[in-house]
Amino acid sequence: MSDQAGDPATETFVAHRNLLFTVAYEILGSAADAEDVLQETWLRWSKVDLDQVRDQRAYLIRITTRQSLNRLRTLQRRREAYVGPWLPEPLLTAPDATEDVELAESVSMAMMLVLETLSPTERAVFVLREVFEVGYEEIAAAVDKSPAAVRQIAHRARQHVDARRPREVVSPSDGQAVLEAFQRAVEASDLQGLMDVLAPDVVAVSDGGGFKLSALQPIVGVEKVIRMFVGSMQKIGGTLTTEPTVINGSPALLFSFDGELDGVVALRIEDHRVTGIYYVRNPEKLSRLGSETSLTLH
Repeated sequence: MSDQAGDPATETFVAHRNLLFTVAYEILGSAADAEDVLQETWLRWSKVDLDQVRDQRAYLIRITTRQSLNRLRTLQRRREAYVGPWLPEPLLTAPDATEDVELAESVSMAMMLVLETLSPTERAVFVLREVFEVGYEEIAAAVDKSPAAVRQIAHRARQHVDARRPREVVSPSDGQAVLEAFQRAVEASDLQGLMDVLAPDVVAVSDGGGFKLSALQPIVGVEKVIRMFVGSMQKIGGTLTTEPTVINGSPALLFSFDGELDGVVALRIEDHRVTGIYYVRNPEKLSRLGSETSLTLH
């Protein structure tokens, strides 16, 4: 694309690139696959007669959605053979991303996992309608359904998500306070501190992808989670250090042992307690932690 600087198609694509990446990432949960979708979107966009396009942003979103749906159907088959639980690929985001409440909620690890429970079409419709406020007519064109069908799918998906999403949106300051309490307890191996910060029905999900040690099923309940956490730390061995960061628009921790990055821990926080722990250890999913990813809803 660099050879075509000044070309209207290139300029439009570049102007909307962060938006298109965010759309693809929210539909796919994988940054690597979202990047591939953007490449496919560009190839198709570069062949379009711009004089025939009334709304270039909408047209680009339509192409991106179609390519994302194609890829998601392929990914679903791959994920069925995945070793242990599958977690979304974590993205390092700018610290001020936490201030954009709508964006932070839509890309949070907890919400991304809820989106995993939708069918591919339901997920695309929900993301376009509820997150990016795309009109029903445009969504219909993107998913090859009638506007009436899209309305029904959107309603069904919204009900499904509302029943599973976190009950409240946590303010950045409250989220930071809970994260710091969790961090202190983990670093000090403070069992009582963990009991205080974890909800009784906390769920811990770890994703090693078959490359690293992880529980093959989610662990439920505060005592089992603490036992699993302490046991895992002992098995991994070495000196644990944790570093606060912002992952997917929310406060999170980088876990390192003897100075080597081991994984990312994101939290689901409700009522000032941790209700979900998401530990991504799969090294193939940690490649985007060296630089910030720009996400946007606009």
